[in-house]
Amino acid sequence: MTSLGISEPPASPSELAARLVDRTKRLVRFAKVMAERTASGVQRAAALRVLQAGWSGGRIDLVLPEGDRVSIGDARSDAGAVVHVRDERLFRRLLLRGELGAGEAFTAGEWDADDLVDVCRVFLRGTGARGAESLLSKLARLPTWVQHRRAANTVAGSRRNISAHYDLGNDFYRSFLDPETLAYSCAWWPPGRETANLSDAQSAKHERLCAWLGLTAHDHLLEIGCGWGGMAIHAAATRGCRVTAVTVSREQHALARQRVAEAGLADRVSIELRDYRTLAGTFDHVVSIEMLEAVGEAFLPTYFQRVAQVLAPGGRFALQSITMPDDRFETYRRGVDWMQTYIFPGSLIPSLGVIERHTRAAGLHEVQRDDIGPDYARTLRLWRERFMAACSADARPTWARDPEFVRTWLLYLAFSEAAFAERTLGDHQLVFVRK
Repeated sequence: MTSLGISEPPASPSELAARLVDRTKRLVRFAKVMAERTASGVQRAAALRVLQAGWSGGRIDLVLPEGDRVSIGDARSDAGAVVHVRDERLFRRLLLRGELGAGEAFTAGEWDADDLVDVCRVFLRGTGARGAESLLSKLARLPTWVQHRRAANTVAGSRRNISAHYDLGNDFYRSFLDPETLAYSCAWWPPGRETANLSDAQSAKHERLCAWLGLTAHDHLLEIGCGWGGMAIHAAATRGCRVTAVTVSREQHALARQRVAEAGLADRVSIELRDYRTLAGTFDHVVSIEMLEAVGEAFLPTYFQRVAQVLAPGGRFALQSITMPDDRFETYRRGVDWMQTYIFPGSLIPSLGVIERHTRAAGLHEVQRDDIGPDYARTLRLWRERFMAACSADARPTWARDPEFVRTWLLYLAFSEAAFAERTLGDHQLVFVRK
């Protein structure tokens, strides 16, 4: 009845049908939301159980999209690292793909951190650097594992793998590496020179390796994996020796040749686009700085045998390599991680035990060793700061306008810094003599 006492006409069948359809749609939407929330809650709980299992120290606080907080680790411990969950799909990725899924979720913008390095450090500490895996995540990652195994470092495979990382553009690497040496490896701050800038610390690293090799003006030095020519230029400029340096990256080859010419060293330094397996001749000494990680496990014997074949009797071989602790190597070599999938295809970080076994078999006798891993955390922090400055510059480069690319590299730099700060990875400088 209306206020005037007049009856409203009954609704027509079409109006009733429309109302029913509308109510049905609302019920479906409500049911879908509730189902998603229930599924999300189940996935969250399951993912958190996987993370908590075997957690050995530290705490990470997760701030959920609705503002609630949940903790991984001991809730009674000091304030933990803070992760802001932007999308609950993070938990599904964690459940299905473990550590690999956590990296993919960050790249997709599904979580952020107040301090990304701190979160990575606590994660490494809590999991014992062994990740957070379950049988489900191992099964779900089988396609990624197969892809990694197919990225074998044959001659053609090495070119593809190296190009995928090192041929991203010389301007890109110039944006965060030090401008003087363009060294893409751990710098070294000598005792008493802890305040040196990054370029000086990279030069100190090169100088130390030259001194350990005992280079003179009469020597012919071979560098395997020369990057943008920093070590080759330093050796020729400070020792007056001849240098033959090889790389399989076309971008590195072009810029290294240009830098050698600009340094006035073209008569003493030859930069060649060549795979180490094709090397011939004899060299007084050999140096290789953080190239071993790109060789791959199957080709380690070939690598060290080739070094021994081209090294003169009594000659020295200086090797700098990131190293995996021996007690984690077997597990690591059988799997595939986020870094191998998205940053360094085909890569494998060797352990000291693996290096020792292959060098002995090749007739190379170790005479010197040092772990400069702690300096890598500082090196990576400086690279990360330069990288972020380039991303926030008024005239941003093209690559900095791709959020997924930027987040991928930000996580790579932050996680690597955390690994060296926590000493879950080392960086060894070793010198061998050919018997």
